[in-house]
Amino acid sequence: MSKSFDDLLSRVASVPKKKVSVAVAQDNEVLLAVKAAKERGIADAILVGDADKIAEIAKEIDMNLADYEVVDVKDVTEAALKAVKLVHDGDADMYMKGLIDTKGFLKSVLDKEVGLRSGSPLSHVCVFDVEGAEKLLFLTDVAFIPYPTLEDKVNIINNTVEVCNACGIENPKVAPLAAVEVVNPKMPETVEAAELAKMNEEGKITGCIVDGPLSFDLATAPEAAIHKGATGRKIVGDADVLLFPDIHAGNILYKALVHFSNSKNGNLITGTKAPVILTSRSDSFEVKVNSLALGALVADSMKNK
Repeated sequence: MSKSFDDLLSRVASVPKKKVSVAVAQDNEVLLAVKAAKERGIADAILVGDADKIAEIAKEIDMNLADYEVVDVKDVTEAALKAVKLVHDGDADMYMKGLIDTKGFLKSVLDKEVGLRSGSPLSHVCVFDVEGAEKLLFLTDVAFIPYPTLEDKVNIINNTVEVCNACGIENPKVAPLAAVEVVNPKMPETVEAAELAKMNEEGKITGCIVDGPLSFDLATAPEAAIHKGATGRKIVGDADVLLFPDIHAGNILYKALVHFSNSKNGNLITGTKAPVILTSRSDSFEVKVNSLALGALVADSMKNK
């Protein structure tokens, strides 16, 4: 079981090397991450975009393009479609956003002809390695679905369990979060959290343990369970997955961890036929590299299945 990003990187080294297709690859930070991923044995890459601009950046960052396949497509939209088709056709294992806006990138992901639709709704999962924590934390959804319905939350759980499994975490503990850990009809989040737990008990949600509603402290701090007399619950401060009631709660915690803790993270769009790496321009170089490592593990797990 992986407990840190160092564990994840060791795990990546034990699987066949994967290949990432980069859409509109003429992006300095993305090429730096791709270069590092190759040097660390995480993944090879196909760079799709303006070959002249890619070459200019490669020269600046001392990147030997002889080690990569470069596909020259000047038009941004066409480059994205070409890059995603490589994954769709099995010529690459995962798909990464380069110098293209998020809307255009996701449009290529969802393209009916060459995209990566799986029939399941897409969601976002972020994996955190926080100093002081004894395990990885899987945060979802912090960036994609603004106000998830009960049905959305079921799909989010299923998508995230797949990522947990790829990281060596079997039967992960999923905590649907709310402000309190008891059902309050005036707080819909608590009602839905309890419904998710019931669905898990009835076998409608499988491959994990769901216990909710849970407050953040009860989900993540074992001592909180003792203080609150909740040691009989399925999750007593040892949750693997934090399922947020809405994007606001998730995004706020995500940014608090990034800016106020010593932590590492990587993230993916899930619910697709192959891992999709959609990082922000504000994300650090290491986040991009970690996301590639995470994508490689998920790609290997999906291929084995």
